[in-house]
Amino acid sequence: MSLTAYLDKGVSLGAEAPCLTMAGQSLSYGEVQAFSWSVARALARSGVRPGDAVAVLSGNDPTAFACVFGIARAGAVWCPVNPRNEAAENQALLDLFGCTALLYRASYAPLVEAIRGSLPALTTLVCLDGGTADPSLAEWLAGADGVVEDVAPPDDVVALVGTGGTTGRPKGVRLTDRNLETMSAITLMSYPFDGRPVYLALAPLTHAAGVLCFPVMALGGEIVVMPAPDLGEFLALVERHRVTHTFLPPTLVYMLLDRPELDTTDLGSLQCLWYGAAPMSADRLAEAVTRIGPVLGQLFGQSEAPMMISTMTPADHLHADGSLARERFGSAGRPAPLVTVAVMDDEGRLLPTGERGEVVVRSSLVMAGYHRDPAATAEASRFGWHHTGDIGYLDADGWLFLVDRAKDMIISGGFNVYSAEVEQALMAHPAVQDCAVVGLPDPKWGERVVAVVQVRQSADVDPAEVRAFVKARIGGVKAPKEVLVWDDLPRSKVGKVVKPEIRAQLLGA
Repeated sequence: MSLTAYLDKGVSLGAEAPCLTMAGQSLSYGEVQAFSWSVARALARSGVRPGDAVAVLSGNDPTAFACVFGIARAGAVWCPVNPRNEAAENQALLDLFGCTALLYRASYAPLVEAIRGSLPALTTLVCLDGGTADPSLAEWLAGADGVVEDVAPPDDVVALVGTGGTTGRPKGVRLTDRNLETMSAITLMSYPFDGRPVYLALAPLTHAAGVLCFPVMALGGEIVVMPAPDLGEFLALVERHRVTHTFLPPTLVYMLLDRPELDTTDLGSLQCLWYGAAPMSADRLAEAVTRIGPVLGQLFGQSEAPMMISTMTPADHLHADGSLARERFGSAGRPAPLVTVAVMDDEGRLLPTGERGEVVVRSSLVMAGYHRDPAATAEASRFGWHHTGDIGYLDADGWLFLVDRAKDMIISGGFNVYSAEVEQALMAHPAVQDCAVVGLPDPKWGERVVAVVQVRQSADVDPAEVRAFVKARIGGVKAPKEVLVWDDLPRSKVGKVVKPEIRAQLLGA
């Protein structure tokens, strides 16, 4: 399956059916297909060749996302650019990818002006909505005629995805059509899909929300696009459009649970609300399953192995008698059907059940490597397995538990302290909305465990009481030596807490 095959499959199931919807306006499958051919012709006329990289710089927008299928039809490589990145980071990524064309929204014209002069390979720039010195989308498409055919990219790479620059220089992940086909197959195999799905995209289409569109389109489903995250509007759209599927990171699930209208909104259409991208509090997950319904579905993946390394279906959250399967809530699910997961030590030995080590993966889900970075590619594929960078273990029933990122493990007093375990204990406190645990240098302990917490709205918290609360659950060795209360936590462009920034602030202080 090429990227265009998902669109064409949807067309075959009904060309008049709504494909992309925003603000009450829909583009049908037939309209998106015709548009993709126009974009492919315009790219060819502009000199874009198969294998060339084409970037799309836009917030959530149906037209911008429809351009992806024109890029794929021309055999070019889609480069989703996060508009919330700093200009320097986007410049570095477009330079790394060697982008020859950039399609952008007018609202990001200042960012484009800041970087275009340092990107000599970038010869085609198109403003999707006009109003800049570059051709508008309508002007650019108007001169495109002739016949083009679907072209496969020369090396099967269909997308180049930046890993983000929160720690060091960003890398480019090379994703093939087989990677996304495997991801889509796992999605359709692992989660409930009854009838034509209606998928609500609140999270950025440049990330998880975008690739989840492909399996939805394979079933001829409708994609309702939200241009900005607004949880009140999110609930209204679920009810209005009878939404069946959506994705939220844990932080937004927590915020959703604090919305007073949650309990009066009709959520009966939901079949699956995916959550992932960061660990989720077991207590808040139990609250979500109880209040939203038995529709929560976990996924664990990374840019290098998109979305579906392991899965936990809505049914997995419950026992056969309908009670909550809380003992699984701290897990990342079971290895997905088309994925082999193991746990490895530093010498390349696979570890037995229950032992902790790095989580490694074999699957056609795994990337084709890092773009123009053979050293990083070799490092990530040591011993013939893809290395996730996550520390975890598999239990006797095959459930995968992630205990930390390898780089976030704290060694305090000679003991390994996994920050994720401490964070789970902190999140059980009724006043804690979100948190992060880091290690700071300490003359006595080597590293001391420090927790930074964000409290729930209108809550009052005593740091000493929080520390005692955690100590009672996981013991004095793992309990934070210090608890700090911040109004908010620094987050990445996709809502993940940025621990290096927290650590840097604390060291600076």
